[in-house]
Amino acid sequence: MMPDARGVTLERFRWIGGHADIWQIFRDPGALAAVVGALAGPFRDDGVTAVCGIESRGFLLGAAVAVELGVGFVAVRKGEGIFPGEKLTRRSDPDYRGNRQELRLQRAAVGPGDRVLLVDDWIETGSQASAVRSMVEQCGGHWAGCTVIVDQTTPARRADLGVRSIVTAAELPAWDGQSSYMSGWPVVG
Repeated sequence: MMPDARGVTLERFRWIGGHADIWQIFRDPGALAAVVGALAGPFRDDGVTAVCGIESRGFLLGAAVAVELGVGFVAVRKGEGIFPGEKLTRRSDPDYRGNRQELRLQRAAVGPGDRVLLVDDWIETGSQASAVRSMVEQCGGHWAGCTVIVDQTTPARRADLGVRSIVTAAELPAWDGQSSYMSGWPVVG
């Protein structure tokens, strides 16, 4: 019997030194299968032709969801690592820490008529997802939405990006408040 994705997410989630840690989901094959199935589920009959993921956990989850949906995977790289071919580049709006990411997508990876789903572990402000959406649309692709383990976006941003999640940040176990790293994070209510 397949474990419940919401249950395994909440069971394996931890705060470590003020940082959200979901890595134990990846270590357990049953938990990982449940989470991948839950991420793919809302989009299974939505005509998705490609799944993209942002480096690094988005690569892991995105590739697994692509296999689950029977479609290909499109990498979105951060920074300056090797990434051959013509690329589109976007600088995201500031995230919850005020950081902007330079994101890159190979132009040939998305074509006209593609219906592209973004997969990631966590979405806070939606700034990176919005940048990816812009690149997908510039390539002639269509945005199917975004599926994540944890959603921390505002209701308006969630609707705009078509975010589906397994849990919201407000459902996670309480953080102990010992580290200043987490201060200032908005909590979805």
